[in-house]
Amino acid sequence: MSVDTTKPALIEQGHWLTVPDCKRVLVVVHTVTFAQRLREVFGLLETDLHIQLVFTVAPHAFGTGVTQFLQALGIVPVPWEEALQARFDLVLAAGSRGVHELRAPVVRVSHGAGHIKLLTDVTSLAPGEPRVPGMLSRQHLLHEGRLVPSAIIYAHERSVAELARSCPEALPAAHVLGDPCVDRILVGRSQRERYRRALGIEPGQRLVVVTSTWGPTSTFGRLDSLLPQLLTQLPADRYRIAMLVHPNVFAGHGTRQVHGWLACCSDRGIAVVPPEADWQAPLIAAHWIIGDHGSLTAYGTLTGATTLLTAGNRREVSASSPAALLTAVAPVISPGYPLAEQLEYAAQSQRPGQYDQVAASLSSVPGQFHRRMRSLLYRMLGLGEPAHPPSVTPPPTPPSLRQWEVAANSEVLQ
Repeated sequence: MSVDTTKPALIEQGHWLTVPDCKRVLVVVHTVTFAQRLREVFGLLETDLHIQLVFTVAPHAFGTGVTQFLQALGIVPVPWEEALQARFDLVLAAGSRGVHELRAPVVRVSHGAGHIKLLTDVTSLAPGEPRVPGMLSRQHLLHEGRLVPSAIIYAHERSVAELARSCPEALPAAHVLGDPCVDRILVGRSQRERYRRALGIEPGQRLVVVTSTWGPTSTFGRLDSLLPQLLTQLPADRYRIAMLVHPNVFAGHGTRQVHGWLACCSDRGIAVVPPEADWQAPLIAAHWIIGDHGSLTAYGTLTGATTLLTAGNRREVSASSPAALLTAVAPVISPGYPLAEQLEYAAQSQRPGQYDQVAASLSSVPGQFHRRMRSLLYRMLGLGEPAHPPSVTPPPTPPSLRQWEVAANSEVLQ
């Protein structure tokens, strides 16, 4: 019988291990989106010979594709049931489901730009209790009255002020450490022209990036309104288009179905960025961003691109979130006017500093996430930090848009 040497031994220890006496950190991954955010966190630990990382996939409605995503990184996760039985020194998670069953201190990180979407399950709310976003709610932070995370990571001081009202029991565990996506985008802005060349943007062309979160009020949920404009009103010799669709859309409907609905795009030169791809470089490269109330649209305010919003119901959005702030200052796409004219008008009308308040709401400590996060993790592990600062590298160079156009089309033709 062959031995799987890629999966870390959990129960069997001692002489089976080549590097003994490591602190063991469990990384709990629920969805591809959570995995992308956690990568910024566990990457701060994985080179240390005193630390062993172990990964597991927790049950989740949008968990499709998580195992494949991890395997592409060279990670073979252990079964969830096995992780529940083992002991660890620390747990990293970006979701709440099931983590109360684990036997180790839990570090809970957010997975988006601020805290946007209000709780959808209101059955557990007391009469008169307001709806708040998940990471600010008692429902997501407490289990049977007990605070689950030992550390809760927020990007902005504003979130802690809101937590004081919504779940004061969690205040001792709250830490304001910043946002890794903010920091990488800020570092990557100097690479904008290189990203555009890599994507295949020719001289004289402009890149339009369409962003969508998931749910009925998202850009994708209302794509029947925007898609005809994208297909017919932006000449290919002047505009290139890339769609950044939330991984939950692919997980919820299936990759083949999503590509089937977007089959018309590849024939018109619209690239559909796969859910596992890094989205930051295309966002930085954009001349225009057309989006909804999702995180990527808010992150786009850091790039200097002209941002336009799709029409949609914003009642499910927290009034204090970056998305709500963006709604107050960004122009809205109208189906009754030529799209190219709206893009040009928005660019010409954009005021200096128009999105500054939105961008400032994404992080209280821009540029400091990796340093602050690493310090917290090492304190919780009882280890001394490495004697060098953590690196914050720009987003990787993306493939050409043409590659993503062909990949989406081949998924349907197979």
